[in-house]
Amino acid sequence: MTVECRRITFKNNGTDIVGDLRLPPGFREDGTYPSIVVVGPGSSVKEQAGATYAQKLAQRGYLSLVFDPSCQGESGGLPRDAENPAVRVEDIRCAVDFLVTQPFVDEEAIGLLGICAGGGYAVNAALIERRFKAVGTVVANDIGTAFRRMQPQAGAVEEMLVAVGRQRTAEARGQERRRVAWLPSPEEAQAAGVADPSLLNAIDYYATPRGHHGNRSNQRLFISDALLLGFDAFHLASELLVQPLQVIVGGKLGTTFSHEAGKALWERARNRRDFVVIDGADHYDMYDKPEYVDEAIAHLAAMYDDCLRPTGARVRDAS
Repeated sequence: MTVECRRITFKNNGTDIVGDLRLPPGFREDGTYPSIVVVGPGSSVKEQAGATYAQKLAQRGYLSLVFDPSCQGESGGLPRDAENPAVRVEDIRCAVDFLVTQPFVDEEAIGLLGICAGGGYAVNAALIERRFKAVGTVVANDIGTAFRRMQPQAGAVEEMLVAVGRQRTAEARGQERRRVAWLPSPEEAQAAGVADPSLLNAIDYYATPRGHHGNRSNQRLFISDALLLGFDAFHLASELLVQPLQVIVGGKLGTTFSHEAGKALWERARNRRDFVVIDGADHYDMYDKPEYVDEAIAHLAAMYDDCLRPTGARVRDAS
């Protein structure tokens, strides 16, 4: 049986957010279904890793919603290519606002899944959003901590903040906005002698037919970097993250810090479930490699089934 994919829009403070709502096989308008909001990696669009997980969750009977963030992909918002953690988190909460207006959504059975930086944004949203009843993460990362750790030398964070301030001043005086690339192109990586396997895997995913999509710009507004450096996705997790939490990480540590971030998040959670290690998987393998994604989906579905489909409250439809 097939999964229907509907293009939908919802608002975040007047900005049109464009998403894909996937309906499970056998879907009926007069049924009532559990649903999951899927938050993709930083810089990605709804057709990439988020779509992979959304499709597989829909095949297991869940409504799944994945969307382009404000200022990116097909969604509206200015300035383009902005990466604002506060706006990213509000996008997620607005996705719930959309779901609860749909008559076929069980508002007491809405889950959340975040991938990579989307995992950090998802957790941050769940801290204050009790309409999410269960939270799953796959190679979740706190993009703020990751950005701070990736700076090449002591004092680099301070230098970056000073540079952002100068750029904001320049733009306030009429100069063009400055953008930086999320990732180098394959040719740039080769010319620079990039040898880090995880970075090369990321480039392979985003810049080749394996995962490339034309709606992804690969550009980040430079002044966004101050917002990222000052962000802590897991702040207050030990106090406010009360939903059941499942954390899935790749077995290869790599250089993204997502394994360590996921472990730290799980240890801080008040209602933690499994900490799942997918043996042999690099961070970016978890975006699309079937053998790893399918294993993750099996664990996620078990958790969501327990939390969103308790005994005696399975999916209802008119059949």
